[in-house]
Amino acid sequence: MKAPPTKLSQSAFSLVELTIVLIIVALLSTGLMLGMSAQRNVSENLDAQHQLENIREALLGFALSKGRLPCPAPPTLANTDAGAGAEACPLEHGVLPWITLGLPESDPWGNRFSYFVSAGFTASLTGGALSSFTLDTNGTGEVKDSTAATSNVASELPAVVVSHGSNGAGAYQSSGAKIPNGTGDELENSNATNRIFVSHTTTPSFDDLVVWIVPSILKSRMVAAGRLP
Repeated sequence: MKAPPTKLSQSAFSLVELTIVLIIVALLSTGLMLGMSAQRNVSENLDAQHQLENIREALLGFALSKGRLPCPAPPTLANTDAGAGAEACPLEHGVLPWITLGLPESDPWGNRFSYFVSAGFTASLTGGALSSFTLDTNGTGEVKDSTAATSNVASELPAVVVSHGSNGAGAYQSSGAKIPNGTGDELENSNATNRIFVSHTTTPSFDDLVVWIVPSILKSRMVAAGRLP
């Protein structure tokens, strides 16, 4: 006849069961957290894309109203400074002039949008002109799909706007401090020494989001509004 289990064996069996349960709970919790993190990242990227589309429309609206595109705001001013967020001509590289445009200062990750605009599109209007540029004016911004690309995705661009994504590499914060630059393609988007930008699908090493003003759309809207002949 089989002897009944001892208290020791019963306790050991209970500890094994408890360990298995804890492992299962830990795995489920980890999976849930990873799922929530991925969902949050997708949501933040969609919000950033929506913001960038609103920014592009705001820039076009400013041009229709003022006859020119706004200059960037100084990137290093804290948002407590009286001049923060206001355009400062003749800057070409800086951050989006959120006060001038009446837009939020930051992207979903709390960083400012980098903003480049070609000087030929921001000059003051003179002599009763309705626009600071003409149908023949070309921008100087270029967008490539990698730093190594020999051809452009878009060229002769009047303006380019960048959200530096969840890692924020190269972005300016509300304090005016700059997050250290990224590398590779992300470095190109935070390098204010040239007019080249990179835009492609996100990867583990690239999460920037980029939009630009298409010159033909800008000029056609200016013509429709009577700002250009």
